[in-house]
Amino acid sequence: MIAADPNTSDPAQRAQLQARVVQALADELPAHALLWHGEDTTPYECDGLSAYRQRPLVVALPETQAQVAAVLRTCHALQVPVVARGAGTGLSGGAMPHALGVTLGLAKFKQIIQINPLARTATVQCGVRNLAISEAAAHHGLYYAPDPSSQIACTIGGNVAENSGGVHCLKYGLTLHNVLRVRGFTMEGEAVEFGSEALDAAGLDLLSLIVGSEGMLAVITEVTVKLIPKPSLARCVMASFDDVRKAGLGVANIIAAGIIPAGLEMMDKAMTAAVEDFVHAGYDLSAAAILLCESDGTPEEVAEEIAQMQAVLMASGASHCEVSADEAQRLKFWSGRKNAFPASGRISPDYMCMDSTIPRKNLADILLAIQEMEKKYQLRCANVFHAGDGNLHPLIMFDAKDPDQMRRCEEFGAEILETSVAMGGTVTGEHGVGIEKLNSMCVQFSAAELAQMHAVKLAFDPQGLLNPGKVIPTLHRCAEYGRMHVSRGLLAHPDLPRF
Repeated sequence: MIAADPNTSDPAQRAQLQARVVQALADELPAHALLWHGEDTTPYECDGLSAYRQRPLVVALPETQAQVAAVLRTCHALQVPVVARGAGTGLSGGAMPHALGVTLGLAKFKQIIQINPLARTATVQCGVRNLAISEAAAHHGLYYAPDPSSQIACTIGGNVAENSGGVHCLKYGLTLHNVLRVRGFTMEGEAVEFGSEALDAAGLDLLSLIVGSEGMLAVITEVTVKLIPKPSLARCVMASFDDVRKAGLGVANIIAAGIIPAGLEMMDKAMTAAVEDFVHAGYDLSAAAILLCESDGTPEEVAEEIAQMQAVLMASGASHCEVSADEAQRLKFWSGRKNAFPASGRISPDYMCMDSTIPRKNLADILLAIQEMEKKYQLRCANVFHAGDGNLHPLIMFDAKDPDQMRRCEEFGAEILETSVAMGGTVTGEHGVGIEKLNSMCVQFSAAELAQMHAVKLAFDPQGLLNPGKVIPTLHRCAEYGRMHVSRGLLAHPDLPRF
């Protein structure tokens, strides 16, 4: 048995461990499915949070379910950590490798097993792209509703691990609300199933536990999702506001009026400028903020809801409302929102996309607070929000080659998360915790709550080998963080360790 000590930095010890792991896995995988040379493992050293990198000890690329189980059994026997990886589009460092562990790449699991138009379900392997599900179901008049901005590349396994959302999650729900069944393997290589294709599953609702578990409880290999009929019509209202408070009021008033739009998104002036220069979506560059409000359904339903939304938005202080004239213009409006991240990448060497959730009534407050933080940290920040459910995505722009900018960016992001908690929100909405928000978990949760989370982790993975060091901070880490930040007065619970 090999004890993979994360503190081992001796090159000779690492090389010895690597040789043993490679030798053991070579009995389970073909030669082309096992990578360990530096130039071969470099592409796996980070996910979408590229500011943090770590080369894995070994990369395993299984092609069958049996090979996945065998890799896990072998690593469990050797006591070697395993980090599951899909397309690597995650934004919280959830798939960052363990220095002395195996990265388990699942990108080869790309089979769409079944589209059942009568049951309105799709069963797919974990490496199937989000958008590919809708493409496969399109000729049945069906589609898969959750649509993260990376849907052209991100995989359904990763979506389940992070409980991803998207611009249409307000009406149709997050991944959790659209998944019926998940199959996979424990760290010991034992096959497990959560949920069912029926309306309910016997026993505890462990499906809700596995969705959003960030690869800590099991390795996901197969998912059954709900499909819904494509609406016969969709139209989008683009509303301009000369003040962010008016835009925030517009969001609150839409929901208060009993309207649940198919999508309700908000962008500030900095973001609309970046996006418009990139995709020319037709955004109002003079606006302090714009809202995109979509209605879908039958033509009659859409006409009535669009009229209601326009009336509410104008009464809330919108300076201008434009309704998409046709499908091409609707897609153009959304292309800007969908391309917010790459547009930001064009105007900054690096950016860090934060992810927190606040009560809708505080949208303007958090925007104004972020503007003050820009001055404090001397870094630009462009903002795009899933405004309907209060999910924020501030994009802090910096140069990772400058250590001081990197430090200020991390502190800027931490303050956004802590301010979100202080406003009654949470430190994540859909991107997960990964390594990025470990310290911020100390802000939101008490020592007792974190201990319960560790207990759940140990129930599934007693050796702590699946994606270790992620998501749930140790109490020692929280004590250190509390000691550094107690003067800021933003720690949520007085019983957190403070020394």
